[in-house]
Amino acid sequence: MVGKACVTMLLLMGSAPALAQRDPTRAMADTVKRMWPAGVVSTENKPGAWSYEEGVLLDGMTAEWWVTADGSDFAYVRAAVDKYVGADGTIKSLGAQAHSLDEIEMGRSVLMLYRVTRAPKYYKAAKLIRDQLMAQPRTASGGFWHKEIYPNQMWVDGAYMAEPFLAEYAATFQEPAGFDEVAKQLLLMDSHMRDLKTGLLRHGWDESRQMAWADKGTGLSPEAWARANGWYAMALVDVLDWMPANHPRRGEVLEALSKTAASALAYQDRSSGLWWQVMDRGGQAGNFPEASASCMFTYALAKGVRMGYLASSYLNTAQRGWDGIQRTFVKGNDAGGVRLTGTVKSAGLGGKPYRAGTYAYYVGERVIDNDAKGVGAFLMAGSEMGQSKTVMLGQGRTAVVDAWFNSQKRVNAAGQTELFHYKWDDDSDNGFAFFGRAFQRYGIQLGEAKTAPTAAVLKGVDVYVIASPDIPSKNPHPHFMDKESGDAIQAWVEAGGVLVLMANDAANTEFEHFNTLGDRFGIHFTPADRKKVEGNHYEQGEVKIPADTSVFTKAHTTFMKDVCTIAVSRGATKVLTDGDDVLMATAAVGKGTVYAVVDPWVYNEYTDGRKLPPRYDTYAAAIDLSEWLLRQMH
Repeated sequence: MVGKACVTMLLLMGSAPALAQRDPTRAMADTVKRMWPAGVVSTENKPGAWSYEEGVLLDGMTAEWWVTADGSDFAYVRAAVDKYVGADGTIKSLGAQAHSLDEIEMGRSVLMLYRVTRAPKYYKAAKLIRDQLMAQPRTASGGFWHKEIYPNQMWVDGAYMAEPFLAEYAATFQEPAGFDEVAKQLLLMDSHMRDLKTGLLRHGWDESRQMAWADKGTGLSPEAWARANGWYAMALVDVLDWMPANHPRRGEVLEALSKTAASALAYQDRSSGLWWQVMDRGGQAGNFPEASASCMFTYALAKGVRMGYLASSYLNTAQRGWDGIQRTFVKGNDAGGVRLTGTVKSAGLGGKPYRAGTYAYYVGERVIDNDAKGVGAFLMAGSEMGQSKTVMLGQGRTAVVDAWFNSQKRVNAAGQTELFHYKWDDDSDNGFAFFGRAFQRYGIQLGEAKTAPTAAVLKGVDVYVIASPDIPSKNPHPHFMDKESGDAIQAWVEAGGVLVLMANDAANTEFEHFNTLGDRFGIHFTPADRKKVEGNHYEQGEVKIPADTSVFTKAHTTFMKDVCTIAVSRGATKVLTDGDDVLMATAAVGKGTVYAVVDPWVYNEYTDGRKLPPRYDTYAAAIDLSEWLLRQMH
């Protein structure tokens, strides 16, 4: 954990860069949109057909959207998926009869679109993919066959093709058994496919030991292919995002990631920072550093550190990889964009023509420019490395959002009841997913408080966010602020906690009880009705934040609509005003801090770049706010 004074100094020395700043990842995303409209990838064998390669590209575009809030990235993913998914949820060109794990991968983009838009067609399509996966043939140990044409075989590629999708589906549609399945598949690979001498995973495992390429004793293929290990590393860090903290096998998945990271470090080329096509044969005749695998390891290691899954030392490993990728594989193109060189087009085992999985086979495979899965992995790696300068500053810290005073529920497309409204895991317009990502840029962990605040609930919490407490018209069983909760929160703030109070207008939030908390700190929300916005006249809700306020270091043009006002007293300080109206205020209380605002203004609808014109930079303001909140932590 970094001390407050140290955090402040580091942030002032190197704050998060402005989102508009040009970087190679942004240049690649823009190139993709020009080069491959709607996800029709010219370098694929069948451009415009449902494929895992396009799916990985869309994963990269989604990752870039999450860190930049550039709405055109989201629009690109949606257009790409919509050319396949019909209004009834059917999927054009989905190869269901092939029972191939490759067909599952693009389901991740389908799920993302459901979570953001809540459109039923994406749920129906995701369920179709999930049902197809559940019908996948299995090995005797219960592992998914990679494809029906490869009986009794697990390929490490399949870890990324299937498990992140299944984990996200399980989290989205309340299927806890899905996490058991995910853990089982990943850990079968860890226990049966890892070479104990090198720590690397072999590309394939034939449990029946019938394939000519399979070792008759172990069933393993001969070599450790870099991209296979890269697929596994990415699968692990992405699955952990969804797997519950209390899942009985989460620790084993983390251990598998630890072993995978250690082997990646051991076989990183010390000169270039890259990874060789056959990982443990660096420098041998015919071998070469490979782009997609190098991007995959860079992504997995950097994200593993940011999310607290891996030791901080792996950030240096990721940085060496990223530097090597820039030097070796990123080139300009004739259209003024960028291209990624050095990706092996494909590799497999068996089949026709026969692939023996030998060293000579892997180093003889074709290398191309602008391979979709390589570009997707590059975008994912870049999305992480763009956050790398700040990820250590909030390690060990936790930001918790309230789910007690605001505990509204809705019914999802599967007919299930779920919490929503200003929650970290809510990607829809109402959610705080982007605000949560602003905290995560600093390595801060996220949590949710589903019970009334007590000393025990607030123990270990650094930031506690209460947004728009419920009223009966929004929640027929609201939980109002009471004395016991107020006492617990006040004691926690005085001991060093950072409290965020976000009100709303009278039609959406409760004032009487909520003010019993704010009044303790000299902050009183007044149910005035300001910032009325008619239709798309966004200028009516425009809010200018000047640079170098007590909270914000940069100037921002943001947006608020239908808000209340604040009256300050007893040492509270105005931060932002609009004429005579106070929109934001702070208070120093004991060792702690209170930040108050008249609206939950950083929710997704006006933060994720899909709705507001480009001149609004609310996501950048949310990052700026998160940085300030981090500086207040003790």
